Amino acid sequence: MSNQKKRNFQIEAFKHRVVVDPKYAEKTWSILEHAIHEIYNHNASGLSFEELYRNAYNMVLHKFGEKLYSGLVATMTAHLKEISKSIEAAQGDLFLEELNRKWNDHNKALQMIRDILMYMDRTYIPNTHKTPVHELGLNLWRDNVIHSSKIQSRLLSMLLELVHRERTGEVIDRGLMRNIIKMLMDLGSSVYQEDFEKPFLEVSAEFYMGESQKFIECCDCGDYLKKADLRLNEEIERVTHYLDVKSEVKITNVVEKEMIANHMMRLVHMENSGLVNMLLDDKYEDLGRMYNLFRRVPNGLSTIRDVMTSHLREIGKQLVTDAEKLRDPVEFVQRLLDEKDKYDSIISQAFSNDKTFQNALNSSFEYFINLNNRSPEFISLYVDDKLRKGLKGVSEEDVEIILDKVMMLFRYLQEKDVFEKYYKQHLAKRLLSGKTVSDDAERSLIVKLKTECGYQFTSKLEGMFTDMKTSQDTMQGFYASHPELTDGPTLVVQVLTTGSWPTQPSITCNLPAEMSALCEKFRSYYLGTHTGRRLSWQTNMGTADIKATFGKGQKHELNVSTYQMCVLMLFNNADRLSYKEVEQATGIPASDLKRCLQSMACVKGKNVLRKEPMSKDIGEDDAFFVNDKFTSKFYKVKIGTVVAQKESEPEKQETRQRVEEDRKPQIEAAIVRIMKSRRVLDHNNIIAEVTKQLQSRFLANPTEIKKRIESLIERDFLERDNNDRKLYRYLA
Repeated sequence: MSNQKKRNFQIEAFKHRVVVDPKYAEKTWSILEHAIHEIYNHNASGLSFEELYRNAYNMVLHKFGEKLYSGLVATMTAHLKEISKSIEAAQGDLFLEELNRKWNDHNKALQMIRDILMYMDRTYIPNTHKTPVHELGLNLWRDNVIHSSKIQSRLLSMLLELVHRERTGEVIDRGLMRNIIKMLMDLGSSVYQEDFEKPFLEVSAEFYMGESQKFIECCDCGDYLKKADLRLNEEIERVTHYLDVKSEVKITNVVEKEMIANHMMRLVHMENSGLVNMLLDDKYEDLGRMYNLFRRVPNGLSTIRDVMTSHLREIGKQLVTDAEKLRDPVEFVQRLLDEKDKYDSIISQAFSNDKTFQNALNSSFEYFINLNNRSPEFISLYVDDKLRKGLKGVSEEDVEIILDKVMMLFRYLQEKDVFEKYYKQHLAKRLLSGKTVSDDAERSLIVKLKTECGYQFTSKLEGMFTDMKTSQDTMQGFYASHPELTDGPTLVVQVLTTGSWPTQPSITCNLPAEMSALCEKFRSYYLGTHTGRRLSWQTNMGTADIKATFGKGQKHELNVSTYQMCVLMLFNNADRLSYKEVEQATGIPASDLKRCLQSMACVKGKNVLRKEPMSKDIGEDDAFFVNDKFTSKFYKVKIGTVVAQKESEPEKQETRQRVEEDRKPQIEAAIVRIMKSRRVLDHNNIIAEVTKQLQSRFLANPTEIKKRIESLIERDFLERDNNDRKLYRYLA
């Protein structure tokens, strides 16, 4: 065995050179170029895409990427120029069809070419910052086809022509339109906008300018709005079918400007059919359409609102100042409520319950209701009518609806304290006569007033109900202590707390002897059970039930006032009485006595007396007799007193004077509260703050506030600053 040396071989470096045939790039590109031609010529079925991909891969690998890329550009450009000629040659409507067909072919070819050149797309193109294959194909189509001098303007005019034909009622191929528009969008937003959208919007503006001018000359407002609405919906539909979704805002803005914004004032003021006529005729559909169209344009809704407000104030002013309509206060208030219901319904159904319109409605009602200083009295009379008889048989829910409507009118009043004054008077009469339909309804309204204005506003009203309940308990105690009175006339006394009830002049009259004795017994009982109290009889507020027998023995029970009872009882001892004799015997004031006699002698069906001479009015020389021929189909007959529903002028002045007097301490209290908090304040700010504090009850007169300030200075609550006479300081 011979010894052999071990040898180690180690490769330090190895250089391998690949020699590329100089004609390799040309040969390979020739293969790829041929494939691109075949693809464009629809002969791609015989191609091996795997082999083509490998060829393109090797060209990039062997640093022939630039040749591959530039060859692609040149080959595609040449094909697209041929395609462009083919499209240009198409005639008429075939032009768009040919364009669409060639575009689809180009997209398919581009997809195949992109797949073959995928390696170049992933490596060479990013490294050299060149345009990717697909984007390159779109750009070349744009430059060589769409922007071809013979295609660009023709394409635009054909697209605009098709839109025009569709607008004028023709049916067009929307699918083809959608494909062509989609092509422009695929080529980039700038191509779509510059080559189609901008001219489209300009032409549309001209079209709608002309159409709106034609429509407005021949249509009434309602028909015009229908056409505008239809056009707007057509354009929105057009966008959904074949335009870019971003075009919707732009084209609708064009329609809105040309058909609505440019004609707003003419539309709302159109004679016999504008906004006012729609409001008067309750055209909810037209009003709703106007609202929905006008809300789309600047100042559209404010235009409707201003015209509506102006119209409302005008008709409201006529309503509250028309002497004929003021004759019946209940009817007057009902008209106000009907008008409010009407416009509430319009705002709800046509104006989408728009709060700004509701505010305009409220401010208009507040404006014209306060133009008539009798509105507080009339609203109270309306309530009085409803709570006396108008709510009979009405469900609880409907009662609440009516009371809520009354409260709505009440909120508009600037002089809520005047309403309170009248409401208290009317409530007193209802309670004392027992003529209220429902205690629950009465209390419900008081709760609503309390919620609206606070406890102070309703404390006296609640005191009136308390007195009525206490009086029932008092009468039970009275008869319990006088069991001997059960056989004679029945006396029911309501003891009213001074201050809670409306101030009434204490007028006495001469009661019949049997009633006078009964009243004295009650006085003794009451003052015996309550110390430190004083009773004064309000005979002008009482009622009586009298059993009467007329000629032929006909019997009736008469429900009369205390004054009427005093007069009728005189005829138990006399057949004939002159006016002077009645006046002397009863002691009833002349004005009340005349109304009392008039209601018993001059009202048909209630004429239990007759007078000579017969006339509608009562004279001081008249003579009165029992009407023996009086008949009625009812056993119980109510004889009301002839009264004016509204206050007479002197009564109105007296009520106003009482209101003004009641305001003085409230104004002074507000001034003191403000000055106590602020310590020092100038004149104008005191006026502003006092007005603000008191506006929930009444609108304070600046002159009266100034007088109250002077009064407080005299009584050392305030003092003027020595240097600035318009500055006041709090002292107390």
